[in-house]
Amino acid sequence: MERSEYIDQRNGGFYVAGTRVSLDSVVYSFKAGDSPETIRQNFSSLTLEQVYGAITFYLAHELEVDANIREGEEEIQRSVPPLSESRPELYARLERARHEIASQDLAKH
Repeated sequence: MERSEYIDQRNGGFYVAGTRVSLDSVVYSFKAGDSPETIRQNFSSLTLEQVYGAITFYLAHELEVDANIREGEEEIQRSVPPLSESRPELYARLERARHEIASQDLAKH
């Protein structure tokens, strides 16, 4: 992958050059339909030029960046135990609340 003045590759991921903002964050916003101007507002440490540069880099390397994002998400899934295992009492309370809300919604209709 060629070098980019807008993106650094470090710690196994891609980041907007000279910042701590991950390319993943920009990509998630972009895929959600946010405009570059909205992304800029959401990440105040970035300039509009950096946002456009990050999006351009993503579009030019979409397969590689998407694969990197998937790998990161899979790593999180492997390393973070589900709430039902790590906090079973909290999980049980949340499940009870979810069922109660669902029952109330059904009763309304």
